[in-house]
Formats: sequence, structure tokens, C-alpha cells
Amino acid sequence: MRLPPPAHTAPLPPARTTESGVRVLSGVPYAALPGARPLELDLYLPQAQSPVVLFLHGGGWRLGSRHSAGPQFRGSEAFEHLARAGIAVASADYRLTGEAVWPAQLHDVKAAVRWLRSRAGELGVDGDRIAAWGESAGGHLAAMLGLTGPDLDGDLGVVGVPSTVAAVVGWYPPTDLATVGDPADPDSREAQLLGAPPLRDRFRAAEASPITHTHPDAPPFLLLHGGADSMVPHAQSAALAQLLPDVEFETLPGADHMWAGSPDAARTALERTTSFLTQHLIGDHP
Repeated sequence: MRLPPPAHTAPLPPARTTESGVRVLSGVPYAALPGARPLELDLYLPQAQSPVVLFLHGGGWRLGSRHSAGPQFRGSEAFEHLARAGIAVASADYRLTGEAVWPAQLHDVKAAVRWLRSRAGELGVDGDRIAAWGESAGGHLAAMLGLTGPDLDGDLGVVGVPSTVAAVVGWYPPTDLATVGDPADPDSREAQLLGAPPLRDRFRAAEASPITHTHPDAPPFLLLHGGADSMVPHAQSAALAQLLPDVEFETLPGADHMWAGSPDAARTALERTTSFLTQHLIGDHP
């Protein structure tokens, strides 16, 4: 009996083109979990070869969807906005905490980067110009992508290909898992991610915290955080910003988590993200 080919080598599905001229490939498998479902991503592609940003959704690592950049945006509008600006977007699934605990989530998103790099020519993107962008829990994972090396790569999907990224955008990310909420609460989002409260497993809490992994060669970061965030304290981004060598940190006054409570915050965040990624992924590139 012939076994099916690995999910990450599957042919690309046919693309559809939106009214704005963005090509979309939906439900593309980038890795397969042993004996389980494939991990998938959606691609939003400009018409010409372009850099690409991997988007990672929020939801406290326990829920969320790759189909939106958050409740302030209609469907895929944020992704199409980036694609129209000349930057492809790959919005990816990753395992949630009901399925696996840390570091599975990081292994998944690193596999997504490796898949993008290995299939770059076929996709029409530049494998040397890959960035990471995420909101909330996804911002945490994007930061971890930018700061960690191959020791946390895992072995899902494509192997032997770098999982490095050239720039990182984090919207209201948790950066120190021991100080986001109650470190002793066994029901907290952080405890569900780690498999134990941060106070009980200090090693794993540190390993999963971006502030632990900052170093002089970290890529450029853009951190955007609402000044009235009631779920992930503004101090989380401030603490990480102090430790990064190349960072733009902006507070959006009056904005709560997911840009709630500030009508203009979501649009401002998207425009700042587009400008930052254009600067670092396109710049003077021909």
C-alpha cells in the first residue's frame, strides 16, 4: 500500500482572485501532526514576487482563527491590505492548548516559516524576506520566532531549512508569562499553555517568555499596545522594548485589548504595521 506524500509536499491548491486583485490560496497544508490533522495556512499574494509576513492569530493560545487579524477587521481585510501594499501574508494555524502544550505552538510556527522558505519559488515570494506578525498570543509567538534559534525548532514538516525571520510585529503581546496574570492560577491561559502555573514551572515559564531570549542580533521589532489594555498589561510590551536592540514601541492611548474602545486604533495599527514591514522587507529592494 502506497503511503500518501507528506502534507508539506502537497501540490498547491488553485488560487482565487479577490475583487482587489489579491490572489488567495486557502487551506494549504504546511506540516502534518503524527496521526492527526494537517496544520494549514492561507496565503494572500500580490501579483508580483514579494516578501512575505507570517501572521499568527490571538486567542490566549486556546482559541482563535487564522481567518482574521482580530474582531476590529472584517474577514481578511487586513491581509488583503498588506498584499495590495506588495507584501504577501501567510496566516497560519497552530496547535491550541486543548491539543498540546508548550513548546508545540512554537514548533508549529517555525515549521510554517521553513515551509514558506522551502516553497518560496513556487509561491512567488522571496524566501530571504520573511517577517512575523501576530496579535496577543500570536504576538507572543511572533516575538519568539524573532528571538529564538534552532534549539527550539522542533522537527515538524520541512527540516534543514532556517526558521529565522527578518522583522517582527507584535500587537499587545504577552512577553513575560510569569507576570501577565496570576502566576499561581492553574486555570490561567498561561498555565494551560505551559501545562502548569508559571509559579510551579519557572523554567518552562522563562523558556516561553520573549524577554528571556533577547540578544544583540535580534531583528527589528515593532510593538504596538493599547494604553488601556485590560487583558495583557501595557507593561508587557514596555518590558520587552527595553531589552531589544532595534525596536519601535508605540502606545495607542485609550485602546483596550484587540483595539477595543478606540475606533481609530485598529486602522492606525494596520497602517503602522504596513509602513514598518515595507521599510524592512521592501526598502530599496528592486
